[in-house]
Parts: sequence; structure tokens; C-alpha cells
Amino acid sequence: MRRLAVISLHTSPLAQPGAGDGGGMNVYVRQLAAGLARSGTVVDVYTRADDPSLAAVVDVEPGLRVHHIAAGPLAPVAKQGLAALVPEFVEGVSARLAGDHPADAIHANYWLSGVAGHELKHRFELPLGCTFHTLARVKGLDPGDAPDRGDQEAAVIGCCDAVLASCADEADQLVRLYGADADRVSIVAPGVDHAFFAPGSPAGARRAARIDPGGPVALYVGRIQPLKGLDVAIETFALLDRSTRLVVVGGPSGPSGLEYRDRAARRAEELGVAGRISWVPPRPHELLASWYRAADVVLVPSQSESFGLVALEAAACGVPVVATAVGGLRTLVLDGRTGYLRDRDPAAFAAAAAPVLEDRTLAAELGSAAVAHARSFTWGAAARRLARLFRELTDRVPVACS
Repeated sequence: MRRLAVISLHTSPLAQPGAGDGGGMNVYVRQLAAGLARSGTVVDVYTRADDPSLAAVVDVEPGLRVHHIAAGPLAPVAKQGLAALVPEFVEGVSARLAGDHPADAIHANYWLSGVAGHELKHRFELPLGCTFHTLARVKGLDPGDAPDRGDQEAAVIGCCDAVLASCADEADQLVRLYGADADRVSIVAPGVDHAFFAPGSPAGARRAARIDPGGPVALYVGRIQPLKGLDVAIETFALLDRSTRLVVVGGPSGPSGLEYRDRAARRAEELGVAGRISWVPPRPHELLASWYRAADVVLVPSQSESFGLVALEAAACGVPVVATAVGGLRTLVLDGRTGYLRDRDPAAFAAAAAPVLEDRTLAAELGSAAVAHARSFTWGAAARRLARLFRELTDRVPVACS
């Protein structure tokens, strides 16, 4: 395989993670695409243009371009309106593929991109690989999702030449809930950029992040939406020692994001802990390391996670994580060794976090083990695995719709 078309319809890899629809998927697409480009694959990423000032094509680095495809208004569109724009988006991508940017294979990210990729696969007779990132039959429908999202995911999965899972749990869900052919499901674990996310001085990090140098700090990083569980983090925080501070780094996401953030803030007031919470807008991804290093424990109370990059980045920085025992978090957090896995319950989370905040020896032991565990996850390894997989696919006859 020499050229790969990457579809990321609803969010650009150039967008700021942590707000709107930007999150771990943005990091995943950007880092994998860069890793592939650096190994010799020409990568063209296609995303929907949502601003008239965007260039049609952005050269990110040698071998990696981002194409902004006009589909609908040149403005942000709520997720519930994006499904109707898929046909126009497909036409725009088709023009590029048929013109100066041919591809040997397609990699679609998220279900909307999968629907687009499915059409492009048949139009150009190319192998299709999909990474879904979230699955409707696992997490339930979001308010902005199409009612038949699960059925559309199943249709795409049935025609995929490869379905990429981030962990064994997700691979099992694809087979069990969607009837995916197990022989076409491949695990490609995401990575972490160890040049940015590595242990460092907590005191220096607190100065950089302008966090009070005294007292323990619990940290929540990510989009503010019900799926990610900020409300659980606040309820957990209220059960911890009153010398603890909670730092929230991220912004509202999805149609109910603002309402959910306001509801969480009101709950903090009711619990009497609002004055000890710092609300920080989304930060550039590479600067998040300072926030991780400034923390004593990171809370990841997600309802579901195909992987959980926040937990991996925190671990790489040497910070223990308390996370929900779901999906990829079970791969990233080794219970009792690098952090703790618990039910999505504030009392359970607080009981796990409190000893980490109170016992510096325990925290140091967990942090050191977390760093060692995180070293096995790299974007370079993920890119090499993906490149091998797509090379194999280009030597086969593409799968027909089931």
C-alpha cells in the first residue's frame, strides 16, 4: 500500500481536543496518520469543511495532507444534521480520489465516516477498514444520533475488509453485538507520544498550570458530556479530604453539553465543594502533560471507553488513575498495580482515590508501575501494525456486502 485515504467526516484531526466533538479520536487520527506518513505511506485525511476560511488542502507534514470537503454549510453543524450531509461529502471525496489523490485503501473513523467509506469502497473498488471509536449498541444512542445508527454500523461492519478494535473487549463487542466476522477484526491499540507525556516535576508542573502548590489535586480531563462522567468525578471529589482540589480540563460536548456542565456545577454548589474546583478550558494536546504531572490522581469515570487515551497519557506521566472497569480502560489500568478499576460509583471511586492522595509511597509505587506499563503503547507501533494490515488488504479481493 502506497496511499491511504482516511475519512474523519465529523471532526478534524486539526481541531482542538477536549471541546465540541474533538477528543481522543482527533488525537488517534492525527497521530496514526503522521506515523504512517513518516514510514512512507502517503496519507490524505478527508474531513468536512466547517469554516469558510479553511484551505481546501492543508499540508501538515511530508506525506500527510488534510482535505476540507464542502458538505452543507461552511459552519459547524450539530451531529443530528450530519447524517444528511454524507452523500454530499461522498461526492466531494470522490472528486479528489478520482482526480489528483488516488488511494489504495480507505480507513474510516466513526460511524458517519463508515457510512461514507462504505459507499466509497464500492464506488472505487477499494478495501475498507473501519475504526468506530464508539458503538451505539455498547454505549446507547446520544441525543444527536440517528435512531438507526446501530443498524447502519452493522451494515458497514458486514462489508468491512477489516474492523479495527482498540482492545480485546471492543473486539468481543463487535463480534457479539454486531455479528462481525472474527477473522476480519484486528486489534490495533492506540499509543501515546512519550516525547510529551513522561514523568516530570510536580512542583514545576503546578507552577506552569498555575495550580496551588499546596494540597492534593485530583484531575478530570476530557469532554464534558454524560458519557465521560464529570458528575461522578464531582460526587467522588465531595467524598475526599477537604484539603483536596479538583481540576477539570475540558469543554462542553454534544447537544446537551452546556446543560450537563451547568448541572454538574450546580451539584458542586449543593455539595459545598464548588470553591475547590478549578475549571480550565480545553488546552492544546501537547500541553496537557503539565496538568497530568500537577495531579496526584486522575479520575476517569467513563460509562464506556473503546480505549481511553486520558488514562494512558496520565500513566505515561507517572500519575495513578482511578477508572471505570470498562472497555479499553481494563487494558490500560492494572488494578492495584498502576491504579484502580472500580464500578461507576462515587463511593467506590473515593475509596480507591483516598489512599493514593494520603500515602505518597503508595502513589509513587503506582506511578512508577504506570510509566513502565505505558511504555508498551506507542503510536509508531500502532502505525506499523496498521500499515501491515492495509498492505495485506490490498493484496486481496475486497469483501462483498453480507
